[in-house]
Parts: sequence; C-alpha cells; structure tokens
Amino acid sequence: MDKDKILKQLNETNKNTMMETMGITYTEFTGDRLSAEMEVGPKVHQPYGLLHGGASAALAETVGSFLSALQYDFKTHGAVGTNLNIYHLNSVREGKITATAKFIRKGNQIHVIEIEIYDANNSQISRAILTTKIIEKSRKFGI
Repeated sequence: MDKDKILKQLNETNKNTMMETMGITYTEFTGDRLSAEMEVGPKVHQPYGLLHGGASAALAETVGSFLSALQYDFKTHGAVGTNLNIYHLNSVREGKITATAKFIRKGNQIHVIEIEIYDANNSQISRAILTTKIIEKSRKFGI
C-alpha cells in the first residue's frame, strides 16, 4: 500500500466539493488511522469569529468516512455516515487544526470511528464518534 499515493488521491477527490471550500487536506494515513488539516479563518467561522461547530462536524465526518472507505476497493465501495455525535470542547479563532480518525469497531458493513480534533497548541477542540455504513457504489446512489 503506497500511503503517499493514497493521500494524493484523497486530496484530489476534494476538487469541487465542500472539502475544497473548507480547505481540508489529508496529511497521514496508516491503514487504521487517517488525519487531515484545515485552516481556521473567516470561511469556517460563526458570527462571533470562532470556528463553527458545523465546520468541525464536517471535518470529523469527512475524515471518518474516508477512513472507512479506504478499507475497501475505492472503485466498487464507499462509506456514508449514519450517525455523528460531536463534543465541542474548546474554541479556536485561527490557525491550523488537525483531525485524526481511528477505529473503535471495524465490522464488515458498519464501522464506529473516533475522531479527535486538536489545534496547533495541542489543545483538544472536539471529539466525535461516527458510525458509517459501507455501500456498493452504483448509479442508484449517484457515486
């Protein structure tokens, strides 16, 4: 498994998506972990100038779903989030944040994933638990 090639492919999938708009970049893949970074600034702020909780949730679900999907052949299977619980623990106004997803349970069709988001000072910003379902790609789902 060429991890650099996988990261490059993941980053290419961001083109023309919400992930590109938010500036999400995948940075590390170990097989059972996936990390991504995002710059915090006005495009992901809520009105008080803080990181929007929805942006944290989108980052968490993105990283967790792709970790699930990477366990299968990308050409034939994908992963979709079915449940996301997220705890916002600290606020951040600017700088880079990093989300790391790892498995809690890896079943054949259902995965449970923990995602932790930290800022550049190693303060935990959010903690999420995501459940994903593995799907076969088809025209029916539009993917």
